[in-house]
Amino acid sequence: METKSPFLDTLFMLRKDECITIFTDIQEISKKEEHDAADYFESEFEKERLEFLSDQISCDKEAAVWAAKVLYHSAQLHLIRKGTGKDLEKLIPKFKGKRDVSSMLSVDLSLRFLPQIIIVLQNADPEDALVKMLEEILFQFHYSGIGYDLNLEKINWEEELKDKTYRKLYLERIVEKKAYPLAEIPYINQLLIAEFGMYKDIFWRELKIVKD
Repeated sequence: METKSPFLDTLFMLRKDECITIFTDIQEISKKEEHDAADYFESEFEKERLEFLSDQISCDKEAAVWAAKVLYHSAQLHLIRKGTGKDLEKLIPKFKGKRDVSSMLSVDLSLRFLPQIIIVLQNADPEDALVKMLEEILFQFHYSGIGYDLNLEKINWEEELKDKTYRKLYLERIVEKKAYPLAEIPYINQLLIAEFGMYKDIFWRELKIVKD
């Protein structure tokens, strides 16, 4: 399939219809495409911000574009692997920005789709080096990985969830995904039970109440 911008088309289609087109080769992403993607994600962030009602958090456009490139390349690498081994770190670079609430919510615009791509890659080749790279990214931005099997035991949850907006969104996604391993971490469990109050059985009947 030929298009003027495989990168942008992939992002639009994924966020609109939750599907991906795999193109015949991995094309370099131009500065104009990056700029257009940054503007697109800023507008998408503004739409989502209406839901979490905070005017204190702005879109980190640089982080959003980094995540979009990671997502695009990881999807294309599912089928296009010939000669890409030496370029994996270039195609899937480490995050160099500041990890804060703004960047975590901005990268999530793309990275929320990453677990599905990782599962497809794992099914094709459990030893794939790309899987490990993507899981490290998902560990760093684990809000986007809620529902995916990540080892988050060493995280200081009081510190991680100190921002009230991020905490609210994190808890809501745990409930949405019915992410039991996270919901049964004592600190998170206490937060959830407090949020549910007397309506716990309506929101999540099966969830155990965990004692410290």
